[in-house]
Amino acid sequence: MEEQSIGAILAAARRSAGLTIAQLSATTRIREAIIYAIERDDYAQCGGDFYERGHVKVLARAVGLDPDALVHLYDEQHGGAPVPVRAAAVFQTDRKLRIRERRAPNWSMALGVALAIVVVFGVVRVMGGATEQGRSIGVQPMSASPSVPPNSPITEEPRGSALSAGRGSDNEVVVSVKAERPSFLNVRDSSGRRLFSGTLEAGKSSTWRVASRVSLLIGDAGAVALQVNGQDLGHPGQSGEIVRRSFGPPTAPRR
Repeated sequence: MEEQSIGAILAAARRSAGLTIAQLSATTRIREAIIYAIERDDYAQCGGDFYERGHVKVLARAVGLDPDALVHLYDEQHGGAPVPVRAAAVFQTDRKLRIRERRAPNWSMALGVALAIVVVFGVVRVMGGATEQGRSIGVQPMSASPSVPPNSPITEEPRGSALSAGRGSDNEVVVSVKAERPSFLNVRDSSGRRLFSGTLEAGKSSTWRVASRVSLLIGDAGAVALQVNGQDLGHPGQSGEIVRRSFGPPTAPRR
């Protein structure tokens, strides 16, 4: 099964939110024809990569998804984010410098400039006693806490002492996902092999028993509940949030 596309994720989220294409168009002010095309992964009417990413972000926010995370997923499926272009590489001049011809000194202009300098110097001397305390007003220290991208992979190791019915051997991880409402799901093992990719319908549940490690990409973290190695982890995130989760065996393999 092929991995579900951006258009399919947006269409599923729109239907889950109970919106028609006409209602979504009225909310986002994006033409119905463009929304219809994007849900079928046709971006020809968007007018370029910049507008494609903008439409994806606006539509994701309108249907309750994380806009930044969905744009990041769009970049992954379309070759990565656009490379910034240096201004010097775009704006180059071919004009040659010309040396001005020497002219006779303009004494009237020189006298006017000298008078202007004298006047400015006098004003500066008069205003020189003004306080400089106002220069630092409004300056706030920047926070040293680094921001974390919403789509950064988060590794979780479920804890537990005794083996339960949903728990595998020491070098296996058992992951169960139950959907409370439709949600996109992508499951891979430690070698990157795709185990599942598609929409898990409401009321359905699936279980995977994998050696070493399993990674999940969840389109609506508030719509599913996780159980890992027999331990109930609940919802992995907020409603409409796209999250990545990675789980390993309950203990290190025995040697």
